[in-house]
Amino acid sequence: MDVIYFLVQQTMFFAIPLLIVALGGMFSERSGVVNIALEGIMIMGAFASISFIAIFEDAIHGQLLLILAILVAGIVGIIFSLLHAYASVNMKADQVISGTALNLFAPAFAIFVARMVQGIQQVQFKDQFHIAKVPLLGDIPVIGPLLFQNAYLTTYIGFGILIIAAIVLYKTKFGLRLRACGEHPQAADSVGINVYKIRYAGVMISGMLGGIGGLVFVIPTSTNFNATVAGYGFLALAVLIFGQWKPWRIFYSALFFGIMKTLAAAYSGIPFIRDLPIPNEVYKMIPYIATLIVLAFSSKKSQAPKASGQPYDKGGR
Repeated sequence: MDVIYFLVQQTMFFAIPLLIVALGGMFSERSGVVNIALEGIMIMGAFASISFIAIFEDAIHGQLLLILAILVAGIVGIIFSLLHAYASVNMKADQVISGTALNLFAPAFAIFVARMVQGIQQVQFKDQFHIAKVPLLGDIPVIGPLLFQNAYLTTYIGFGILIIAAIVLYKTKFGLRLRACGEHPQAADSVGINVYKIRYAGVMISGMLGGIGGLVFVIPTSTNFNATVAGYGFLALAVLIFGQWKPWRIFYSALFFGIMKTLAAAYSGIPFIRDLPIPNEVYKMIPYIATLIVLAFSSKKSQAPKASGQPYDKGGR
């Protein structure tokens, strides 16, 4: 059972940031704006929030510092995503080019600022957020070791975001309008819905979740930030497509990719896999091979929002 507990705990470390960022991408694309800038948004959110932790870790301690850092990551993600929203909605620019530009800008900006401020590009921080065992819940048989031991607060925040995202998308007026703008913006406009505002909101939500996802990725996996999130923003796009732009399917997709990343990163801690006569390099390639295979088989059946990626022109209605 210890191996199973280890696998589940490690999977959560990789799956939760993928889940949060892919849900962010879902809000943007459901509104009609393709957001491939998720990688850059993650980097900016992680850079700002990890820097915040590094500055205040001696003055503020524990989970309060993590919560404040999450707020910083979300706000910076929103601000950075506004560049993509303005280019996509107001300027009617090619959304892929706009997203690519932001992805190129973010790591360069993080490295430049880090070097200017502290002389090196790595931002160091102390990991004071690990939860060895949640009181009471950690003692529940089976479920306790799986979900409430060796965990981070970000895991539970990820589950909360999933539930809220599903409710907002399917049970609220805003969610209905968001989906309408992503499918038939002209029809939505004809009944008085401001397509531009809804698309701005979708991109800003994706920015907030993308920024938070950047922090959630770094916290359990490292004690320094080096202006990269290891391609997680692009992997989140694969999760989004595999999840068919639907919250719960995105969750299952994130779990699948999380397991693949766990096998690649922690195979040496799993006895029956470690003993197999397979080179280490093969394990490292597992997530990317899985991504190619999954997208090859699922892309034909993918049902993206019909107006996703299409600039909306009110005068062309």
